[in-house]
Amino acid sequence: MVQLLSPEGVLSRDGVAEEYLTYIDALDDDQLRRFHRDMVIARTFDIEAENLQRQGKMALWPPCRGQEAAQVGSAHAARPQDHIFPSYREHAVGYVRGLDPVNIVTMLRGNTHGGWNPAETGNFHLYTLVIGSHTLHSTGYAMGIALDGAMGTGDRDTDQAAIVYFGDGATSQGDVSEAFVFAASYQAPQVFFLQNNGWAISAPVSVQSRTPLVERAAGFGLPSVQIDGNDVLASYAVAAHALDEARAGNGPQFIEAMTYRMGAHTTSDDPTKYREDAETESWIARDPIARFETYLRGRGETDAFFASTAEEAADGAADFRNRTLALQNPGIGTMFDHVYSEPHPVIDAQKQWLIDYENSFGGDA
Repeated sequence: MVQLLSPEGVLSRDGVAEEYLTYIDALDDDQLRRFHRDMVIARTFDIEAENLQRQGKMALWPPCRGQEAAQVGSAHAARPQDHIFPSYREHAVGYVRGLDPVNIVTMLRGNTHGGWNPAETGNFHLYTLVIGSHTLHSTGYAMGIALDGAMGTGDRDTDQAAIVYFGDGATSQGDVSEAFVFAASYQAPQVFFLQNNGWAISAPVSVQSRTPLVERAAGFGLPSVQIDGNDVLASYAVAAHALDEARAGNGPQFIEAMTYRMGAHTTSDDPTKYREDAETESWIARDPIARFETYLRGRGETDAFFASTAEEAADGAADFRNRTLALQNPGIGTMFDHVYSEPHPVIDAQKQWLIDYENSFGGDA
């Protein structure tokens, strides 16, 4: 398992491949601060969103607390032209790519029929609630990149790759195995990023697989690496290398990030029914944000930086809450607006019929 930062926040280069260390050595102080800032902000609005759900402001929230290092490190490894396919817990990845977190709320509240336009959110595609199906979407897109010749040219600014995020439970879905087959067969420029957070709702990984999940992908012919998913530097370095390999035309890559969801699978779940407190406490001691803060303090970062980051995160969470509470129900005709890319007379007629029908009751359409 690739690890650069110990749980105590100590950087060690021992036993780490030089190909990964090169990426870490290229990071400057501003980039390291950005890693910390993004993790703290992502956790703060994630907690605020969970609170809003508990207060009845949305039906469901899938928290990502504990997985910030895996998400932030790998998200920063992607280039602007890369395409990112999330499942439904990649809030930190979306934030790094420029997604307004309120967009996630509008989707989960049913205020929108899609969520967001990936072209306007750093090629961050829509959340997918059907477990594992989006790995095929990502593979198909990556195959298209290859067919378009948008990889393997050596141009850092135009060569593309796709990266797809999924959990340990998804590896038991047939769609994921099919994605592995097609990606390997067509040597698609793709990175499979598995966040192994220990539990597929209440089913532990030990029940799902008798072998390490990293070996499953290797069996399909994908170069596979297991990392400490609570180490943001390991996540960044290994993901950056894997994406470079994919863009260069060296085929699909696989990363298994060993991490932990500190909270529930979703807010409809009660993990105390199936997880031991001692297990959770052992992972809290390996908190990715606390670990990285210790590392930065060892490099000379001051209290002022951490205080300003916490203040920025709190202000952002307050703004997030206010804008969530101000959300309005969508107009009655919005379900028709993007069925086709161009105007369509049948759709227009159906939309007008529904508006007229609603107006016949005397209410506003």
